[in-house]
Amino acid sequence: MKIIDLLTKEKFTLSFEVFPPKTEGNFESVKRATEEIAKLSPAFMSVTYGAGGGTSKYTLDIAKNILKEYGVPTLAHLTCVSSTRQTVKEKILEIKNSGIKNVMALRGDIPKELENADRSNWDYKHAIDLVKELKETAPDLCIGGACYPEIHPESANQNDDIKYLKEKVDAGCDFLTTQMFFDNNLLYNYLYKIREAGITVPVMPGIMPITNAKQVARAINLSGSFMPQRFKALVDKFGESPSAMKQAGIIYATDQIIDLFANGIKNVHVYSMNNPDVAEKILSNLSSILN
Repeated sequence: MKIIDLLTKEKFTLSFEVFPPKTEGNFESVKRATEEIAKLSPAFMSVTYGAGGGTSKYTLDIAKNILKEYGVPTLAHLTCVSSTRQTVKEKILEIKNSGIKNVMALRGDIPKELENADRSNWDYKHAIDLVKELKETAPDLCIGGACYPEIHPESANQNDDIKYLKEKVDAGCDFLTTQMFFDNNLLYNYLYKIREAGITVPVMPGIMPITNAKQVARAINLSGSFMPQRFKALVDKFGESPSAMKQAGIIYATDQIIDLFANGIKNVHVYSMNNPDVAEKILSNLSSILN
């Protein structure tokens, strides 16, 4: 099933992101974790690609297993930074041959060893280049893109960021998923701005349950996310107790999702960090709302 078909239905949905193993030695444990999440029957599951495409093989292996064994629609991430056109075309063909109908088109993080490299001759410099490639070579695939309620780290300002987002959507994105955020008002303001700019495709908020205090610094480093005082107080109070912080983080994420549903958002994507227990508890908290 294509993700866009799920997003246009008149019902609340919850989906989960998982990530592949970094090494072959971790494959089975990661596979089991993703299977436990699949058993919860989410609307769909996305599988990330890994920095520099280093775990690309495992991405497809995990995504195919989820789809084949559990019937859960899958969204395979695909990055293009520093890749050749031939390599990307081969990956697209692998995705199509696997039966997966959905691709998350991302530029990807630039490897540290290439940060100062001359990028003028790269086949793909931005995500829009990959979106165009997908539309040209695999027009039957459903294409997702990323967006940033708090501005892409490399954008000069939000106006420029939204302008580039509009170009990416016009190039062929069927839907968008946001970077994590912890204050829903940031999303509501952002949605107003992008709708004003003519971006009308479905937008799925991305919610990250913070279940231990160490994740806070990582979340800020990854996305520059604004941490509201309410959330800071939660971490200050419960951060030293792993069990209390986990419970509080799940409740905070659940509260964000409920507020989103109450304000007209129908589809929410949860960054599960491969934690079936967290996924199960969030779904349980929303059981009557989702049914």
